[in-house]
Parts: sequence; C-alpha cells; structure tokens
Amino acid sequence: MKQVMQQRLSVVTLGVSDLNRAREFYEAMGWQVGASEGEIVFFQLNGLILALYPHDALAQDAQVPVAPAAGARMTLAQNVESPQQVDDVLALAEQAGGHITKPGQKVFWGGYSGYFSDPDGHLWEIAHNPFWSIDEQGNIHL
Repeated sequence: MKQVMQQRLSVVTLGVSDLNRAREFYEAMGWQVGASEGEIVFFQLNGLILALYPHDALAQDAQVPVAPAAGARMTLAQNVESPQQVDDVLALAEQAGGHITKPGQKVFWGGYSGYFSDPDGHLWEIAHNPFWSIDEQGNIHL
C-alpha cells in the first residue's frame, strides 16, 4: 500500500524577530503559554499548537537562507461566531500592538471579515462565515 501524508496539521511555527515581544502580543490577545523551552514558546490551541521561534534560528533549523520579510504569502485565520466578534478581536489585536490591515467588512462570499498583522507582520484573518459551524471546542465544520 502506498504511504501518504495524513491530511492534518499539528504545529504552525511563526518565525519572529523578538521572541519576548511576540509572546507578549499573543498573551495580550488572551492566549496562555502552554510551554516555553529556551528560545521557543508554545500555545496549545484546539488540536493544534502555535509556536513562536526566532526567525534566524528557524531558517537555520530548516537549512534555508534567512528570508527577508515578504508580503502576503500566507495568512492564519480564526473563524468567530458573529460580525461583532470579528470587530472585537480586531480591536483587541490593535490594542495589543498589532496593525489592522483591513477593517471588518462584508465580503464577496457572503460573510464578514477583517485582517490584522502581528508585530512581526504575520497576517491573521478574523472571519464570520455563516455557512460553516463552530463546535464547543472551536473546531470548524464545512
């Protein structure tokens, strides 16, 4: 039988320029550190881990050149229960030191969303999608 990569994601690691600043930003968003070991910080999410790691060390670990900050090549997203929650999370992100790149607004696909970037420029979309459901653990169902 042919081996395949399982269709799941375990860890998202963000390369950051200042680990303490990045940690403080996500803590100000209300997230709790699950573990911190040397130069890496882990946040336990619903079935997934978000890690913060210095970008130079991340590049060295992956054996690739240190890349300069680039434009939107990837976004992280969080779906919430209502358009008001989109606006509330965006306001919290700005208060915590993030930058609103797109205020919450109705979007072409029938939902409501906005974007912020964290202090290292990682883009987050906060969205209300009335066509998807969110269970008690925060998992999205198509």
